[in-house]
Amino acid sequence: MDRNIAVVGCGYWGKNLVRNFAELGALHTICDADPKVVQTLKTSYPDVNIETELLRVLENDEIEGVVIATPAVLHYSMAKEAILADKDVFVEKPLALEIEQGEELVALAEEHKKILLVGHLLEYHPAVGKLKELVDSGELGRIEYIYSNRLNLGKFRTEENILWSFAPHDISIILLLLGEMPREISAHGGYYLNRDVADVTLTTLGFNNGIRAHIFVSWLHPYKEQKLVVVGDKKMALFDDTNPKDKLLLYSHEIEWIDRKPVPRQEQPEPVKIPSDEPLRIECQDFIDCIKSRKRPKVDGHKGLQVLRVLSYCQRSLESKGKVISLDNAHKDFFVHETSIVEEPCRIGKGTKIWHFSHIMPDTSIGDNCVIGQNVFIGKGVKIGNNVKIENNVSVFEGVTLEDDVFCAPSCVFTNVINPRSRVPRRREFKPTLVEQGATIGANATIVCGNTIGRYALIGAGSVVTKDVPDYALVYGNPASIEGWVCECGTKLDFKKNERTKCSQCGKEYFREGVKGNARVERAGA
Repeated sequence: MDRNIAVVGCGYWGKNLVRNFAELGALHTICDADPKVVQTLKTSYPDVNIETELLRVLENDEIEGVVIATPAVLHYSMAKEAILADKDVFVEKPLALEIEQGEELVALAEEHKKILLVGHLLEYHPAVGKLKELVDSGELGRIEYIYSNRLNLGKFRTEENILWSFAPHDISIILLLLGEMPREISAHGGYYLNRDVADVTLTTLGFNNGIRAHIFVSWLHPYKEQKLVVVGDKKMALFDDTNPKDKLLLYSHEIEWIDRKPVPRQEQPEPVKIPSDEPLRIECQDFIDCIKSRKRPKVDGHKGLQVLRVLSYCQRSLESKGKVISLDNAHKDFFVHETSIVEEPCRIGKGTKIWHFSHIMPDTSIGDNCVIGQNVFIGKGVKIGNNVKIENNVSVFEGVTLEDDVFCAPSCVFTNVINPRSRVPRRREFKPTLVEQGATIGANATIVCGNTIGRYALIGAGSVVTKDVPDYALVYGNPASIEGWVCECGTKLDFKKNERTKCSQCGKEYFREGVKGNARVERAGA
């Protein structure tokens, strides 16, 4: 295996990363500002290079991946330097201390095509992976409530409070299990050892469908406890990371109504068998694999940014004495109605408005100043340009791309499979559909997948498009056929017997080549 990893920051947690990357045969360099630290580690890893300056690490062409385990205040600056130095990055949580910094790191990593893994370790825990399976499969029923306690005595810090130190673990698990961001957040804290640093916090997260989660963290507790409980309407699950044997338990308790009163019927817990693999080893292996394969890490920059956003809003509430923070209002650049669901990661541009009961799937990109109407579904990975208007009851499925200025009228339909069958999976047979700049699709029209709608084309209401539509074409019917040509302003063009014409409304000039059936139109001077 290539020795191509450098670990920067070799203190309390960094030395565990050093051990794992060394045992995986990938450790090239250990770097710490304290010469005594690296010299001590050198005795255990004599074949490994040592440095005391990040710059020397970044200048070494043999190093492909940089692991950052320094104090949180240095995460942003060091990760940015590493990305700009053409290195893949594994940065411990939190990704940064400011949302804007986190957004910049994610954008930089994508721009430079670098791996960005964020160290939310518990997402790699086999018990958490199994718990996610139980939630997604419906084993627990409808999820109603999640609560966690992460308590200990000690690990006091002055550079970050207990919220930023302990709560990221549970926030990342809760976001993973529910697959969505909270709608509202509030946090209360106690300040006992230092009036500027919270020692105890209780955070409440409110999600769609009435689901709530509580996170209690403290470093002023007489004993260690790390438990997370998921309450469903069928079963309950307990993840107890301090239990050396049974880390995941299922409870099949039932509630019976007797004389109109709820009476619990308790059952013995059922241990869930999970692998004994070390989560940190799995996480380190993921980073190594991603460097080779160029695949996205299990916990990438987008997920790290989600947790950073929640932490930042928790801190804002904490500083406001528990004020409820609405995430609908926290995003100042765009608007999402409270009844809509936006799954992370996705990009939504400035000025965009998403109205009632819409659902945006992850990995989508929606440009600036778009309007997404009521009951609109936008599938995974869909790309939508700027100033796009999608009216009510439209589903834009995976594989569809809408360029700038596209207009989709109510209830128009996109498909992505030519021959769908309910019992035959065909996700690998999706055919892409491209709607180019300025095109209009009329109400109730159907766009069969695998076709391209040309620039400024206009599809009549109720039409069924079964083949490519050229630029500026006016098509309608079933199947749709070319019945004329339209200007960029939407006015029908009148060529008569001439091959050139001007729009009667805006004066733009166009010329036509070919004959009906294979003609094309271009704007003069465009």
